[in-house]
Amino acid sequence: MIDPKLYTLLEVVKHQSYTKAAQELSLTQPAVTQHIKKLEKDLGIKIFYRLGTEIKITNEGKLLIQYAKRNIALHENLKQAIIDSRKHRQQYTVGITHTAESNAVAEVLGRYSATNPGTKISIISDSINNLYEMLKNYEIDLAVVEGKVRDKNINSLLLDTDSLVLALSKDNPLSQKEQITLNELKNLPLILRRPSSGTRNLFIAHIESRNISLEEFNIILEVDNIATIKDLIRHEVGVSILSKSVCLDELRKGKLSVLPIEDLSTIREINILYHKDFENTDILESIIKQYNKVKLNYHS
Repeated sequence: MIDPKLYTLLEVVKHQSYTKAAQELSLTQPAVTQHIKKLEKDLGIKIFYRLGTEIKITNEGKLLIQYAKRNIALHENLKQAIIDSRKHRQQYTVGITHTAESNAVAEVLGRYSATNPGTKISIISDSINNLYEMLKNYEIDLAVVEGKVRDKNINSLLLDTDSLVLALSKDNPLSQKEQITLNELKNLPLILRRPSSGTRNLFIAHIESRNISLEEFNIILEVDNIATIKDLIRHEVGVSILSKSVCLDELRKGKLSVLPIEDLSTIREINILYHKDFENTDILESIIKQYNKVKLNYHS
């Protein structure tokens, strides 16, 4: 059984308030305070400190929160696994980045579930950093992300390679070019992903390695949703730096054009991340086979 005080801790962290945590848990505020004090006494640590009216977390508190999330996730996974075992079914939670959400990955996971009776997959979309934290804490079973992580407890399996390109309307005169230079790109109305995006940060890293600042570009919009960005491009509002993989369907249907960017090497891996103790490796092989089949359809 999970110590109820850990649930109290996470509610305080979530709401940044003892009062709101008490309301959420149907407890009195003194009871919430007592739970936190008991945890601190049992572990010999200080979890929170106050800075003005704000609740701040100590380094030891952050460590406790990480393990609390992990223990609760493992406990919930165990309960779900017992239910699934009794009903002869399998359930997975897969985290994917917003880039992966817009390419073939979601379709592949759907097709896997459809062709494997008794299988249910829940998809969570988030940033790479958040997905990695969820994977470490066993809140998700698999993560499909761009790049790798250096963690001895996490395995990485190559799914595909991808590259950054300039995405533009098929009616844009520049679409007839074989490639575009960074100097030409500076003059175009640029729609970028939000600062938390791996795609954006990869682009920034490459231009900064050439002593070029992002401020030199004509950025007109910052948008997190890739589907919205592609709509804006089709309506010729601007152009964008995107992963080629998220444009494959539009390329096949003639709705968008893409151009490589001169002197900008932006090839990156798309990997499946999973814990070393993840047992059902058959699903990994099946996902890769299904992905390769689906990818052929996008290129046809």
